[in-house]
Formats: sequence, C-alpha cells, structure tokens
Amino acid sequence: MSLQSTMKAVVFDGLYKISVQDRPVPQIRDGRDIIVKVYAAGLCGSELHIYRGHQPSGTGFIMGHEFTGTVVQVGSDVKTINIGDKVVAPFTASCGNCFFCNNGCSARCVESQLFGCETLDGGQAEYVRIPMADGTAVKAPETISDEALLLMADIFPTGFYGVKSAMELVPSQNIQEATLVVVGCGPVGLCAILAATHFKPRHLFAIDSVESRLEQARKLGAEPLNFETDRAGLEARIREVTEGRGADMVVEVVGQAPALRTAFDIVRPFGAISSIGVHNKEIPWTGDDAYTKNIRVQMGRCPVRSVFNEALHLLEQKQDKIGFLFDHKMPLAQAPEGYTLFEQRKTQKVVFTLVIMHCCQNKPLLSWAFVLDGIEDIGERFDGPFFLRMHCQHPFELWSLIQGFACSLLTFQGSNLVVRVDVEPARWQASDQGPMSCCFMNVEGGPIMLILQVV
Repeated sequence: MSLQSTMKAVVFDGLYKISVQDRPVPQIRDGRDIIVKVYAAGLCGSELHIYRGHQPSGTGFIMGHEFTGTVVQVGSDVKTINIGDKVVAPFTASCGNCFFCNNGCSARCVESQLFGCETLDGGQAEYVRIPMADGTAVKAPETISDEALLLMADIFPTGFYGVKSAMELVPSQNIQEATLVVVGCGPVGLCAILAATHFKPRHLFAIDSVESRLEQARKLGAEPLNFETDRAGLEARIREVTEGRGADMVVEVVGQAPALRTAFDIVRPFGAISSIGVHNKEIPWTGDDAYTKNIRVQMGRCPVRSVFNEALHLLEQKQDKIGFLFDHKMPLAQAPEGYTLFEQRKTQKVVFTLVIMHCCQNKPLLSWAFVLDGIEDIGERFDGPFFLRMHCQHPFELWSLIQGFACSLLTFQGSNLVVRVDVEPARWQASDQGPMSCCFMNVEGGPIMLILQVV
C-alpha cells in the first residue's frame, strides 16, 4: 500500500516544550518491521520524566509509547502479523527469541528498544514503525474494548506487574490476609489498585496527595490516605490494622525518592517493596537500613510482552471500571495543551485521537458511520443511513481504516471508492445482517460524505 509522504507527529523540543510537526512517514528498515496507522495514542506519566527534565534526553524525536492502530505495511520476515491487523505494542520492542524474552524478562531483551526516545520514534504520530514485530506487536483480542486495548501498551500490565511482583516476594503470605499499600494514584497506580482488588487483600490502602485521585482510589476499593495533610495519621492507620508491624506489601509507582522512602517506612520487616516507578536518583535508604529491616525489593521496568496474556485476562474482567481513565480525549494537534494539562494534574489521562471510531446503530435499518481524524464530528442522524462530513487527504487512509475491520476492497469507480464490508459479529454485534454497502464520495478532496447501509 502506498502511503502519504509526511505525517503529523508530537516532537520533544526541550524542557517543557513539545510541538506538532510535519515528519516523514516511517519506512520499513528491517524485514522484521511493520508500519502501523495509529488510531489512538496515550500520554503516560513516564513521558513527564522527559518533559520535566528529570530524565536526561536529547531533542527532536517523536514522543509516545502507548498506541494502537492498524498495520498498513509488513516487512518480508514478519510471520505472525498481516496487513489489516489491529494491533497494540508494548512500550518496549523485543525480539521474542533471546534468553530474556524466553524467561519472562522481555523488558531486558538483548535487542530491546524503547518507543518515544532518541533511538526509536514513538507513537504520538499518524504512523509508527514497530521493529521486531513478531516479538513485539499483539493482535487486538475480540474480548476487549478499544479503550482497554490502549491500556495494554503499558499502564495496566505495569500496575498488574507491580502487584504480582509484591505477592511473589512474600510467597508465604496469604494475600487475602495481607495488607497491601499502593503509593501513588496516577493512572498506573490506579491500575495497580484495580489489579489488587482481584486478589482481595484484607486491607488495601492508597497513598497520594491529590484528593481527586484518592477519591477515585476509594471508588475502586482502596482506603485513601493523604500523605500531605496527615502523614502521621497515615502511618498510624497502617500500624493499627497490622498490630504495629507495617504493611506486608507496598507497590511504589511514583518514581521519586520521597515516595520510595515512604514505601520503606511503612513496610514491615521481611515485607516486600515492588517499585515500578521510573527512578533516576540514589536509593533513599542505606545498606544498614535495609539490613536492619530485612526488606525484599523488586525494581524496574515491566516486561509487558511477557505478562501480556495474564494481565489481559484480568483486564477483560475489569474493563467496565476503567472509563474514568479516559477523561480527556483530544486531537493530536492539541498535544501541547494536553501535556500542560497532564503535567499540572488537571486530568487523569490524556489520549490523542487520530482516528475516532464511532459505531452508530439505527434500528430497524442497521447503519453505521465512522468519524475519521477527529475533525468536524458533525454526523447527522436520519431514519435511514447516517450522513457524515469529514476531511481526509488520501483515499488509502479511508481504506486502511476499513481494512482494519476485516473488509474486502472490490472496485475503484472513478473518483468513488466502493467497498463491500463483511460484518464481524464480535465487533459489530450484527451477525445476522449480512454484508453492508459503503460508498466514499469525492475521495480526491474533502469534505467527504460517507454512507454505510445494510444491503
């Protein structure tokens, strides 16, 4: 498939500076590569480490390591991914064949690459190159929503991994008799809390200073504790429910020394600290401190590809509870505003929408409409099909969307693109309706009218 030559992308320009620029569309560089048309890209807290200058970095690269989309090009050596597949990629690319990949440690693959840094452009763009696709990309399961799928790139597996690691560090402790504390209630911390509720610890606490985050933690099932307004009361409450011992397990998500020190202070002797925050400074305790307390510590990057299936199984059961994480969706063009809002903690999570998919049903005549590129969502509903105005530069972009939903291109007719759509029951919930007809008008330039109707 021929792609456009340039695309819009979010580029890191320096401390607290990002911009949306025109960049070349990525090309296949290695036979193991695929190119993906991005539908949605998340803004993650670890991006703020670069944005704020906490993590030394160069400039000029495309940001973002949370994205989903449809495959539009496939390298010659790729075996498990095909054009048209809807995929999600863990935030680190991995080969799938080395010692680490084969032993549950994909985050430390010998060929590991991190999306959204100087060595590998990220997914906050219209297109992204995924290296080592067979060991990295995962086809979208039918059992999970588009929103939940985006979480599987990083934050839900990472939260799950933090809890799982804490439990594995104290194997003699029955989790249902345990006290588990999550330090930090940003998106990853809230995912950790959601994962922890599955294992039903006797006491589940959430520590933060932002009241809105603590309230969300409470709604998920944790007891909120504010370290800023009542630090003494926080520690007293944990001691109260543990007969003075301290927490059995602490999951630290913040990635800052004071948070890690809090985890150390509240954990019991022979207890576990599972730290999944991104740390750049020295560890805030001495060897003598650690020796005296006999702590067990697990730190580091989540091996998303290795824990993907296990985390997915849990999220399938919990996906009805994650809607709060998508409180701020915006077009990619507004990325500078999105970064500011997220950095100032004015939103739970920012998601940049490059292709917004609305599946609209009109009974008794079944009709659907797509909104592309987040521009002019002004579809009007009638008794019959939907009529929708939108702008699009290339008919192939329209086709890549349809192809992503397992459709078959039939003919080009002049300036009109005629497509026959095979209905997928799991995705469309219309298994008894048969095929649909779809017509794109005026594909040489917008606005474009799209009509979809069951035939």
